[in-house]
This record gives sequence, C-alpha cells and structure tokens, in this order.
Amino acid sequence: MAESCVWKYCEEEKEGDSAVIVQFSNGNLKNTEQVDFALYKNVDGNNARKKHRRILVAETDRLCYVGNNFGTGSLKCNTLCKYYVGVLDKKTRRMEVHSAQLFNMQPVIPGESPLEEETLPDTSKSYRDKVDSLIEAFGTNKQKRALSSRRLNQVGSDTLQQAVARAANTIIDQKGLEALEQDVAESKAQTDTVLYLPPCHADADKPEDVYPFDDFLSPVENEALEAPSQKLMELSPEDLQKMAQDGSSLSVLRLLQALPEAGESRERSVRCLWYLSQLIKLAQKKSITRKFGLEDGCPRIIQNKLMRTFTVETFNNGRIQNMVPTSMKVKLAAYCLVLLLHLGDMTADLTLLHRDLGITENKMLEVAKAMGLRMSRRPVAAEGEAGLEDGHRLAMLELPLAKYEHAGQRRKRKKMK
Repeated sequence: MAESCVWKYCEEEKEGDSAVIVQFSNGNLKNTEQVDFALYKNVDGNNARKKHRRILVAETDRLCYVGNNFGTGSLKCNTLCKYYVGVLDKKTRRMEVHSAQLFNMQPVIPGESPLEEETLPDTSKSYRDKVDSLIEAFGTNKQKRALSSRRLNQVGSDTLQQAVARAANTIIDQKGLEALEQDVAESKAQTDTVLYLPPCHADADKPEDVYPFDDFLSPVENEALEAPSQKLMELSPEDLQKMAQDGSSLSVLRLLQALPEAGESRERSVRCLWYLSQLIKLAQKKSITRKFGLEDGCPRIIQNKLMRTFTVETFNNGRIQNMVPTSMKVKLAAYCLVLLLHLGDMTADLTLLHRDLGITENKMLEVAKAMGLRMSRRPVAAEGEAGLEDGHRLAMLELPLAKYEHAGQRRKRKKMK
C-alpha cells in the first residue's frame, strides 16, 4: 500500500517572494549546474506598482538571459492565473507548497538593452495628444475606432496649405487672374447642368456628330432592339389611334405616323422609337424593379443600361431599390431630346416631350439651352389640339452651337429718374 503524503502551504514566506519557474525562448535547459541564476527586486518597496517587480538573470558560458515580470516582455499569464510549486520532503513525507511566477528568459544581444528604460513624460505633447494616448490605453472599442478613423483622415494643415498655395500660384502665372475669374463664373453657372448633359462634341463638323448616335445606342444594343421593335413595325393606323386614346407617348405617336415607308431608315427609326418609349416610361416612375420592361420584351442588355444610367440605388428596409429622382428625370429629358433630334432631322418638339416626361416647360427649355440648341415656335391651330394655341416650342441643333446668358450673368439696368 502506497504511503500517504501531507500537503502543507508555506505561510511564512514574505510578501512578494515566490518561487520562480523559467522558460527559455530559444530552447530547453539540459544542465542546470552550468547556469547561474540571480533574482533582483525593485528597491522602492513603498510604491505599490513597483514593489512586486522582479528581474531574473541567467548567465552561461555562451549567453546571458534576462526575464522580468513587468513591461511588454512579461508573460500575461501571471496576472490571469496563480501558480504554485510543491516541494516534497522524502523523509517527513510532507509537501510544502509555494506560490510561483513564470519568467520568459530572452537572450541578451551585445549592444542592445533587454530592459525597457523608463522615460520621463513628454511635456511637449498637446492636450489632444495626451487624450489620444489615454484612449489608446484605456478607451473603449468605439473610441479606439474613432481615433483610428480620425488619424487616417487627418492631413497636415501646413503641408496642405503649402501645396494649395503652390498650385494656385502656378495656375495664376500660366493663365492670368482675369481669365481665372471668368472660368470660375462660367463653371458656377454650368455646375447644375453638367451633371445630366449627354456627351457633346462641340467642335464637330456636322450637326449629327455633335451628339453622336453611337454614344447613346451602341451597335450591339441597337441590334438587340430588333426583336422588341417588331411590334411597332406592324402597327396599323387603327392601332395608332387606339394608342392615342390609351394615353401613349405623344412624341412617339407623332413620329410613328411619319415613319419612312421601307428600308434601313425605317428599321432604325422604329428601334429608336421603341427605346425612346422605354425612356419615357422610366421617367414616369419613382421606383423601378427588376421586372421593368419585361412585359414589352426588353432585352437584358437594355434593361441593365437603363438601370445603370438612369436610376439611383437606395436602401429601404434592408433591401436595395432603384429610384428615379428629379436629377435623373432631367438626365432622361436630355437623352430623349438627343434621340428626337436624330429622328427629326435635328429638330425636336419640346412641348410634346415635356408633357410625356411630366416635367415643367421651363425645365425642358433649360435643358435644351444647356445643350446649345436654338429655340423657335410654330403654330398648331390647324392640328386641332386643345391648349396649344400659342404653338409648340421647337429645338434645333445648328452649328455653331447657341450660347445663352445665365440668369446670374445678366445685370439689371438702373431706372432713370
């Protein structure tokens, strides 16, 4: 039968004194007799933070190892767990249990200090830097994320001001102050219109090249419109009259009535009119779903083009929705106007278009003027349409493009007393 042993905790050891358990970072110790250990403690016993600090030194013939229980090189397990070492007396069969600490022994490389030197507080730091240091040490996760974000977005104000000053001086020397002031005035007046204007080539030699057709419908997209546009190709006069009674687009109906009899020009016009009808339907809606145009046989390439070019993605109740805000309706008006110009020999009816799109006439005129089109009127009393006694407004593309004064550039004349 095995003999019993008695477990006894050693209570007579002084506060802060404990057994030492070491581990070497670069290997295992085979012969302890060749290593000399020395334990040093902090002399400041009154300081509650420093009186428990210990430094363990191990010297061998080849290297010297140092470990401590404080600082960044110490093991964190000493603060999380409590360790004990048992010493068994074989004669009395009693085991004395002592508290212990773990030390990680690091080799000392000549020329480098293994210990962290305590530095005096930096008095040159500002109040903001001191607060940031406190946040790094004791801040919450939210405060640390905010601090990291602010540092990433922070730009040196002095460096930025010097760079801006150098760039401004260079531009002023190259262009002159008066030319810059004129450019600024023109850019402010055109800021609102540039966002929705289609791509323009103002230096083109022909009117049809100012707003090229391929920039609005590529050959691949034009080819995809062949199948859905066949329905418009086969419409009879009775079908057109029924569409007018159902409230279809007036711009599309008028051009359908004046289609060429046959040939490539007829097919091209029908495809453009079908695409124009989809743009007008898009402008009449506020939110768009992925089913838009499927009932009309809209090809996937055209549907993706409409969603990408004329809608804005928003989040609503955790779902993505495609919306058509006011700015996109103005963009749709500009693109519809370009199609009407190509279909009508560089002439478009603004009155019918603004009614189809549901925007005001002033907004339609503003878009046409921003595109450099010339305005005119024509009487419509002979057509018998109600409410058009003053005539339709027409927009014509002629070279050179027309330039209009903005409202902010016109000066009021002083009245003579």
